[in-house]
Amino acid sequence: MFIRHETIEKNAFLMLILTLLVISIGGIVEVIPLFTIETTVEHVTGVRPYTPLESRGRDIYVREGCYTCHSQMIRALRDEVERYGHYSIAAESMYDHPFQWGSKRIGPDLARVGGKYSNDWHYAHLINAQSVVPESLMPHYAFLADTRLDLDDLTKRLKAQRAVGVPYTDEQIANAQADARTQTDTNADQKALLKRYPKAVAVGTGGTITEMDALIAYLQVLGTMVDFADPANENLRQ
Repeated sequence: MFIRHETIEKNAFLMLILTLLVISIGGIVEVIPLFTIETTVEHVTGVRPYTPLESRGRDIYVREGCYTCHSQMIRALRDEVERYGHYSIAAESMYDHPFQWGSKRIGPDLARVGGKYSNDWHYAHLINAQSVVPESLMPHYAFLADTRLDLDDLTKRLKAQRAVGVPYTDEQIANAQADARTQTDTNADQKALLKRYPKAVAVGTGGTITEMDALIAYLQVLGTMVDFADPANENLRQ
């Protein structure tokens, strides 16, 4: 037995192959069961796909690298729960491709920032963060308010997301542009939009739709979909 082990140790190539084999077997044993267990991702009420506007806002969030300074994952630690709210659950990220958990907190966690501040606060903060939070290190994003949001490819974007598992319906895809325009007009009738996307927050004034509008719509929905007080989600309560 020891002679065979010595043979392996003296042969770097054989050692590499056997090491990779062991790691592969260990990985398969750990990963495969996750695809067969129904409770890997909790089934909770309230989680829905992003509205077309929120989805575009998320794209802008990723494009501008917001995830490098802000996390979107509250750990189940007392200090984090007391500061940010209920710990994050997997179901809240089930439609994120990729997820925005992040790895740094130069700025605060944004997992439950939705509804915490008004639309006006977000506009002011994105234009000049130091005007509302003097100690902030966040750069200015005023250009987003002057950049028109391209809506021409919304339908294609939603179809692409459906192809990777986001359950957009034909109705939601057909009304993508109309829903985006409705959500950017606080004076518009929001009933149809809210029926398709509960808890969507209207932003803007009905004028030119900007990238700032989309980003704020995305921020305003973060952490608001799941109602932890709902009896159906009783198992998720702190």
